[in-house]
Amino acid sequence: AAPVLPPLTVATESWPPNIARATARLHPLGAVVVADADEPPLPFGDAAFDLVVSRHPVTTWWEEIARVLAPGGTYFSQQVGPASVFELVEYFLGPQPPRVRRARDPEDARAAAQAAGLDVVALRAERLRTEFHDIGAVVYFLRKVIWMVPGFTVEQYRPRLAALHRRIEEDGPFVAHTARFLIEARKPL
Repeated sequence: AAPVLPPLTVATESWPPNIARATARLHPLGAVVVADADEPPLPFGDAAFDLVVSRHPVTTWWEEIARVLAPGGTYFSQQVGPASVFELVEYFLGPQPPRVRRARDPEDARAAAQAAGLDVVALRAERLRTEFHDIGAVVYFLRKVIWMVPGFTVEQYRPRLAALHRRIEEDGPFVAHTARFLIEARKPL
C-alpha cells in the first residue's frame, strides 16, 4: 500500500460483495469508492487522473481509460491472461473452443490500448504453476472463483470430484497454470 495517497484517490467496484469491503478498507485512507456498473462511461470527467490502476478487470474499457487519463498519465494493470487454470476448467467442462482459450491475450490488450490512443510502455506475460494438493482445495477454489466452472456445485460434479480425488491421492497434486500479464500504457502529452 502507498504510505500516503494522493489528494484525489478514487476506486470503482462493480461486484456487489466487494463494494462494502472496499469502502471499509479505503475510506479510512481518504479514498472514495464509487459503485460502477463496469460499463462505459466511467463516472469521471475527461483528463481527471494522472494514474489509473486496475487488477484483474473483467473488461478493460480502453477508450474510457484514455478519456479519464490526463495527458502524460499512466495506466497500470495486472490482468488475467489466456487459458488461465484451464487444466482445471477443462477437467470439469471439457475442451474449450479456441476463441475461449485465446480470450484475454496480452497482444489483444496491446492492440486495443494503441487503438484508444495510448502508448504501451511495457507488456509482460507469465504462466505460473498452480498446484492443488487435495480435493478440498479444488472445491474451495471453484466456489470462490465462480466464473471458472459456472454453476459449480459438489453435488453436480461429485463423480468428477471423486475421480480427481483418487488421481491426486495416487499421482500427487493436480497441476494447472495461471496466466497473468502486466500492462503499462501512457497517454501522450
